[in-house]
Amino acid sequence: MKLLRTIRLDPSDGFVFPHAAEPGEWAVTGTFLFMGRDVAALEGKERVAFRSGFVGVASLGFSTLVVAQPARQDEVSAAIASLAGHLVERLGAPSIAAARAAAEEEITFSASLADHDEGTLVALHRRFEDGTIREQFRTLRRRETAPGADALHAGARAFTFHETVGEDEPEERVDLIGLMDKRP
Repeated sequence: MKLLRTIRLDPSDGFVFPHAAEPGEWAVTGTFLFMGRDVAALEGKERVAFRSGFVGVASLGFSTLVVAQPARQDEVSAAIASLAGHLVERLGAPSIAAARAAAEEEITFSASLADHDEGTLVALHRRFEDGTIREQFRTLRRRETAPGADALHAGARAFTFHETVGEDEPEERVDLIGLMDKRP
């Protein structure tokens, strides 16, 4: 079985989220953290967490990217127990049995998102639309290199982007050069 594990390619998660997950935590989407909240009122780091944060099950911290990794059954069980504990202690689940059922559901969904080659990165875009939270997932996979080719010096990219959900969604673009021109 594969699950999603938090990964930190640069230090930005520590700056953009209210609480960053530690690299290497098993992860779930964490959308439950935003249920019943006024999403339109979220600002700053909370807004970023809503839009793009997976949640580490050990810390309930956020991570921009997760990676598909094999998980042993004891690791899956520990992830479920950890998440269930948070659901009771920090989020007020009515019982450990109810929390465990919810945690199992979250981990099962995480496993479905990890159904890719080992090492595939997964990114999340969450939005609130028509009274519903909607999620879109994107994967980044290592680009295959011809046998004997030197990918580092041949100009090949380490990862490629692949759309996996929501092909009919409007494309979101960011003008990084334009943002640099607006620096003080």
